[in-house]
Amino acid sequence: MLDATAKGVFTIAATPFLPDGALDTDSLDRMTDFYLERGATGLTILGIMGEAGKLTAAESAQVIERVCARADVPVIVGVSAPGFAAIEALSNVAMEKGAAGVMIAPPGNLKTDAQITSYYRTAGERLGDIPWVIQDFPLVTGVQIDPGVILNIVEQNPACVMLKHEDWPGLEKIAALRKASDKGARRISILCGNGGQFLLEEMIRGADGAMTGFAYPEMMRDVVKLMNAGDEAVARDVFDAYLPLIRYESQPGLGLAIRKYILAKRGAIAHDSVRAPGPKLSTAAIAEIETLIARQDARLAAL
Repeated sequence: MLDATAKGVFTIAATPFLPDGALDTDSLDRMTDFYLERGATGLTILGIMGEAGKLTAAESAQVIERVCARADVPVIVGVSAPGFAAIEALSNVAMEKGAAGVMIAPPGNLKTDAQITSYYRTAGERLGDIPWVIQDFPLVTGVQIDPGVILNIVEQNPACVMLKHEDWPGLEKIAALRKASDKGARRISILCGNGGQFLLEEMIRGADGAMTGFAYPEMMRDVVKLMNAGDEAVARDVFDAYLPLIRYESQPGLGLAIRKYILAKRGAIAHDSVRAPGPKLSTAAIAEIETLIARQDARLAAL
């Protein structure tokens, strides 16, 4: 079961599809192996990057079952939905199939601190003892969650054990939460997203690691390990080596297609298909990605 001591790299997993849009179950296995071989300490599936909103309930259950059966690390399942009934139902399916916990993003209609707090209080009541994660991604959800609101949610919900931090700019939020923990507030795990763009600074501010889907998860593995060992200089060297690809992959709207192209190129999935509706890469974009990959391979070979 997931708890507040979780740390390391919980890779946000893509959902692989065949060219016709069907779920690619064979690639679920190879993708899981790919992430584990590159140091993932956990996996997060059916998140925003996992195209969860494009899956049927049966497909979601199939993905959960397949990944949980394959992985020997904790698996977090995204269960965000417009209503609590759907959240509760998918959460129960996830836990029955071996998940360690679930992740919930706030719906976009929450406008006040009181509404956000109330929403998560009700979610916690519906989930009971199931460990859960706050997904804080205001650039997508449109919901701004103040550090004080997060602290209230944590205080009111013992089963809330983690913050998936993806605010931008959000470094001050991490610092505020850790300062509050130092003064006695319950400490929960903080894992960070945004494609790893700010991972070094996030670790310095008190994050416990990464929860994102950058197509080179070994970067996150190495940076987190080096920062925990106090070797910031080498961690920066590793991080800097991947910056061109991190930058390119982080393009809003196109990032998932780029990430899937690289994952397919690296053999993690068989096809780079994004289920419709979704972006497609142009010939020019593919050429740019290939150039970046070639240069990355050359840099790594020189290390």
